[in-house]
Amino acid sequence: MDYKATLNLPKTDFPMRANLPQREPEMLADWARAGIYHRIQEANAGKPRFVLHDGPPYANNHIHLGQALNKILKDFIVKLKSMSGFQAPFVPGWDCHGLPIELQVEKGLGKDKKDVEPAEVIRRCREHALRFVGIQREEFERLGVFGDWEHPYLTLDPAYEAAEVRELARFMERGSLYRRKKPVYWCPSCVTALAEAEVEYDDVTSPSIFVAFALRQPYPEVLGPLAGRPVHAVIWTTTPWTIPANLGIAFHPELEYLAVETAGRVFLVAAGLLARTAEAVGWEQPRELLRFPGASLAGGAARHPWIERDSVFLLGDHVTLEQGTGAVHTAPGHGAEDYVVGSAAGLEAYSPVDDRGRFTAEVPEFAGQFVFAADGNVVAKLEESGALLAHEDYRHSYPHCWRCRKPVIFRATEQWFVSMETHDLRRRVLDEIERVEWIPSWGRDRIRGMMESRPDWCISRQRVWGVPIVALHCRTCGEVIADAKLARHVADRIEKHGALVWYDGSDEELLPPEYRQCPACKGVDLRRERDILDVWFDSGVS
Repeated sequence: MDYKATLNLPKTDFPMRANLPQREPEMLADWARAGIYHRIQEANAGKPRFVLHDGPPYANNHIHLGQALNKILKDFIVKLKSMSGFQAPFVPGWDCHGLPIELQVEKGLGKDKKDVEPAEVIRRCREHALRFVGIQREEFERLGVFGDWEHPYLTLDPAYEAAEVRELARFMERGSLYRRKKPVYWCPSCVTALAEAEVEYDDVTSPSIFVAFALRQPYPEVLGPLAGRPVHAVIWTTTPWTIPANLGIAFHPELEYLAVETAGRVFLVAAGLLARTAEAVGWEQPRELLRFPGASLAGGAARHPWIERDSVFLLGDHVTLEQGTGAVHTAPGHGAEDYVVGSAAGLEAYSPVDDRGRFTAEVPEFAGQFVFAADGNVVAKLEESGALLAHEDYRHSYPHCWRCRKPVIFRATEQWFVSMETHDLRRRVLDEIERVEWIPSWGRDRIRGMMESRPDWCISRQRVWGVPIVALHCRTCGEVIADAKLARHVADRIEKHGALVWYDGSDEELLPPEYRQCPACKGVDLRRERDILDVWFDSGVS
């Protein structure tokens, strides 16, 4: 029996083969010719609006699977709302500034990149970004995504760049913007500061060391019975390269500490960490001599293991009994908590490391050495000085740059920050989080936790492909000029000519007359700020 003849199938003129590779482009071309997206907007005009804001892709390559999924899901939502009685426009956008594009352009410049003027780098970066905006637009349209593709928003548009500078002016007006030398995440490979959001963590193996710092006499009063005897505070760290920048040792004011004797030497260590410290450094039956609170060590100091300077005793709540010795090596130029307790004691944010992560001439023993490569030499120097108590490898999580995937360092440099406390910014952010419906709901707790503990926002980057931080520096007296009036005036010029005008525009066409000399010393040798805005600021104002 011919079973096919018994089937009741519909009669159609559909071809047996779908032939999608040819038919899909024809169908998309028909939609484009008919202006389907714009006809939908006209048909829904006057209806309640539903606007889905496009968190933009980055214009640096062909689209990848994640970007395709992102746009397709958005397209589902916009089309559903359009068919459900809403006017649902969709304006696609692109992030166009930032380091990945600049690095690609630098590769093309080769060995001559150091001699190329910033304005030329910017022109090439702009061409690179616009090329991939065009490529990605075609690829998204090929997926059948509806949108106003003829009028996207681009962060490199002069009007967008000008609006960004005006937002910066609002921070200036509120007193939220400040410049200070503080330790920030620094990528020696990309040669720029990073925000917390640009840091990812991965496991690394670091040298773990226990180091003895000899106390300087006279000792704190609580150590009076030990007067005349050599006493050492014991610290533990997994970053030996920061020892040259040590300026202090931190103790928790409320923790209990011990002075113990072993093999004829006296050491200070937290009572709760004595057993673990003794095991790590090989002390046999250390004998307790004194017991006292950390607060009683205030005013004391030790000597640096080989540099002729003091390491002052500090008190800090960040000291814990989770690991180490309870006495925390403190380098204010290389750690956030170190900076806080060090600043409170009047210590400078000392960081003898250059932009490429190499020691400067301030540390002659290791000058020119990359900090991680110098770890072994620092350990050897400590051993030579008699300060090294123990040394072993330690596996732990460590911050890496999300772009180049290489380890970063904490390094104190002059940066621009937005205060999270001025103008109640943190509270306002937390209030806005409560107004949002989060899907899934756990997203609320995650972002709220991040914002509650977020430090001040480092918004400056040491690159050229981006929107400039509008500020002037007096070369004569060092005065820094950054105010809302100047920023808004420059924003008007940027709207006409693009951010490039900050680099190649004359003072006469760019600056108001009153900003062509220093208000402090009346000098006329002013330098324009070279740092640009963080790309998260770039996309965040969209």
